[in-house]
Amino acid sequence: MIERLSSERPADWDSLPDIELYRDQVLGYMKRQHSLQPEDAQLTGAMINNYIKSGLLPRASGKKYTKDHLVYLTAICSLKQVLSVGETDALLKLQPNIADAQGFYEEYLVTMEEAFRETAASLEEDNSREQLAATALQLAISSYAHKLACEKLLELLKEKKPPAKAKQSKKDGLIE
Repeated sequence: MIERLSSERPADWDSLPDIELYRDQVLGYMKRQHSLQPEDAQLTGAMINNYIKSGLLPRASGKKYTKDHLVYLTAICSLKQVLSVGETDALLKLQPNIADAQGFYEEYLVTMEEAFRETAASLEEDNSREQLAATALQLAISSYAHKLACEKLLELLKEKKPPAKAKQSKKDGLIE
């Protein structure tokens, strides 16, 4: 687990496919992007439809998905593990560079790298069953605390209505 947390990451911007993909190809690609997630947490076609209907994800161009779609789906698939679709939508819309898929994605990957390295480091000192159990409890409680703090920050940010940097209709997804 330490090795996987230390090394397995979604592809960087330059490694994302430059060609448009069909939905089945996107689903297969997302499995590789999120190799640490269990099979039952993987992205499905129905989920993509729901994200598009809710305005979280832009509609596909015809039946094909672009590099930008892969960026947003990579973030959504991670965030949905701890946030609701509505909270994920709110959080992504609050990101100052969300309209710039490459800039957003690069910052997202840096944040993920830091979090995964920190988690892997917390596991490296543990070797006994008791230490592993204590670390598991600490990680679960820490996750809960982080989730509560994130939800409160989102609530505060909704109240303050920060100025939007980009305007785009809801039907196009992500940016308002």
